[in-house]
Amino acid sequence: MASNSILLAGFGGQGILFAGKFLAYKGMVAGKEVSWLPSYGPEMRGGTASCSVILSDTPIGSPIIMHPDCLVAMNLPSLEKYKGSVVPGGKIFLDSTLIDAEVGRDDVQVFAIPATRMALEAGVSTLANMVMVGKLIRECDDLSFDGLDETLHHVVSARRAALFDLNKTALNEGYNYEG
Repeated sequence: MASNSILLAGFGGQGILFAGKFLAYKGMVAGKEVSWLPSYGPEMRGGTASCSVILSDTPIGSPIIMHPDCLVAMNLPSLEKYKGSVVPGGKIFLDSTLIDAEVGRDDVQVFAIPATRMALEAGVSTLANMVMVGKLIRECDDLSFDGLDETLHHVVSARRAALFDLNKTALNEGYNYEG
């Protein structure tokens, strides 16, 4: 991997920033150069949120992603806003529970994952974000499931230790999704 740029987007409260932080720590655990740039509206919960993550073998010149290799869209407004910016040959991951629309591009791979429904059925209803990250890890050759526990220990605080196994469950749900 020379460099992999990932844009995660949705509304506040969907765990976009947490998912981005997880990916950034995942890159650090793997010895990569990392950039994590969160962005959210003033409303926080319910407002728009996005997070840019770059994982690279070489130093990163700028944390700003104009044309991501991968887009994770958790809602329709995010898909509509960012789908055109994904590089040809890139990948778009969308939560098909919340997005009932076609991407309308034939130069990218599209992965429709019913993440919100899957998280609810797995008993981790607030972790659709991590279901999506699990699928992203599976479909991106540059990422691996190695170092999962170490990464989760970095991002799940001690006071929220009970969420460790729930996040792991959500990641596994997404990773094993065959749709």
